[in-house]
Amino acid sequence: MSVVEQMIPILDVLCPMHAIVDASGHIRHVGPTLQKLRPDTPMAPERFLELFELRRPRNVRTMADLMASSGMKLHLKFRDTPATAFKGVLMPLPEGEGALLNLSFGISVLDAVRDYELLSCDFAATDLAIEMLYLVEAKSAAMEASRKLNIQLQSAMIAAEEQAYTDTLTGLKNRRAMDHILDRLIRADLPFALMHIDLDYFKAVNDTMGHAAGDHVLQQVARIMVEETRADDTVVRLGGDEFVLILVGLLNHKRLETVATRIIAKLESPIPFGDQMCHISASGGTVLSRDYSPADASLMLADADLALYASKHKGRACHTFFSPAMREVGQEDPPVGHVSEGDIEGARA
Repeated sequence: MSVVEQMIPILDVLCPMHAIVDASGHIRHVGPTLQKLRPDTPMAPERFLELFELRRPRNVRTMADLMASSGMKLHLKFRDTPATAFKGVLMPLPEGEGALLNLSFGISVLDAVRDYELLSCDFAATDLAIEMLYLVEAKSAAMEASRKLNIQLQSAMIAAEEQAYTDTLTGLKNRRAMDHILDRLIRADLPFALMHIDLDYFKAVNDTMGHAAGDHVLQQVARIMVEETRADDTVVRLGGDEFVLILVGLLNHKRLETVATRIIAKLESPIPFGDQMCHISASGGTVLSRDYSPADASLMLADADLALYASKHKGRACHTFFSPAMREVGQEDPPVGHVSEGDIEGARA
């Protein structure tokens, strides 16, 4: 057994990407990692220069040329795909037995690890590629952990923002969300209608059937209002039994009256709660952004409240558009939000 053959087990451990080439240019043996790159095609006894293309030095065409590059840094690549690139160095073997080439991936190590699913055991224990792989793996793990943390934080922020703008009982937008939406519409100079709706006889449901029944009624009212408005519209629960509808781009009186009438009619249908029926109705008042120059959210809300108050005085379960004359009446009568149902009944009498 030649000295080279005796050295093969040692070379397989210390240089797992080596190749032993005889004087004719045929591969006698390759290290386990190099063979792993072409698992279905044994490299020995193929001709080295038929498997590998020498990119530098460029004048290597024969085994004699290759032997003449002893000690030089070689740049090689596989001739077939994937055409993995290598760095290498060649040293001649004693007694003209050929040459020993030791190869490495160089900066292509990450591509090679990906393409061939290499592990740390495929490299020599002292190979700096191992350290780089550990660093890359640690960086990837850190980046993945950071990505997951960012997703969690973003989800938490979105959930917190959503909660801050949502009425927890009904799932509708709350007053804070309404203020934000109105400000955005006004800044963008977009036309919209604002409809203020207040439930009739809701206090009686709470007083006679309890707050659980009242909460159930509010949830059903929210569902009906969402069903009767468009996806681009916003339904807001101001608090208690007060709601606001923001209807973007809808300024036609007839269509707005249809929306209000349809909602009021649905709310007059008894709402079942257990084995009991809850009876309510609703009154509404509407203002249009085009009637204000410039549009002012606070003034529009106040005027919608006056229109709602006018609907209450008409006998409830109806809808009224705001007119400037209502402001004169509003100076004599308190806003509807400060009037009890008993007061309104007295006013009707």
